[in-house]
Amino acid sequence: MQLVVLNSTKNYFELFDLPMSFAIDASLLAERYRALLRSAQRIRYGIDNDVDSAGNIRAVTQVEKAYRTLTDPLSRAEYLFSLYSETSAESGDYAEIRGNRGASLMEEMELRETLAEASNRPDPATAVAEILTSLAEECAALDKELHDLFADPCPSNLRAARQIVRKLQSLSRCRRDAEERRLELGIQD
Repeated sequence: MQLVVLNSTKNYFELFDLPMSFAIDASLLAERYRALLRSAQRIRYGIDNDVDSAGNIRAVTQVEKAYRTLTDPLSRAEYLFSLYSETSAESGDYAEIRGNRGASLMEEMELRETLAEASNRPDPATAVAEILTSLAEECAALDKELHDLFADPCPSNLRAARQIVRKLQSLSRCRRDAEERRLELGIQD
């Protein structure tokens, strides 16, 4: 795999020669990422002189951004939404979308209250651990559902996937808060 000045018409999946899918082979992605970076090093140190220095820097920057995007499930989902924009994942009943956002906000507020109460329980370490376990289980279930929806990216599945991504984003914020609370309480793994 040789690094060349990247064509802006290539999407991140094409860059790594992967199928455009939510489900990706993480080891293959990492392997191709390393190959592209090795190629960049060869150019940087004058072993290959096919690409100018500025083009090499732009290409490496794009490769790194693409890799970060594809390795993070939420970023990968958002990127897929941008690629499927012509199918309008955001289209749909506005009241339904607004209602779902409100429900997610309420769930997030409830989780935050539960987290705040955990500090006051007799065994806050166990309470926070239970919350983290619950969040991890819910995220895993939603991640599986997201894989299924992206397997058939029709407009209705994309709308449903968008709602799941919003919920995962909310759960991710709650997980960060729970991790911070765990650290504040001095709880070790």
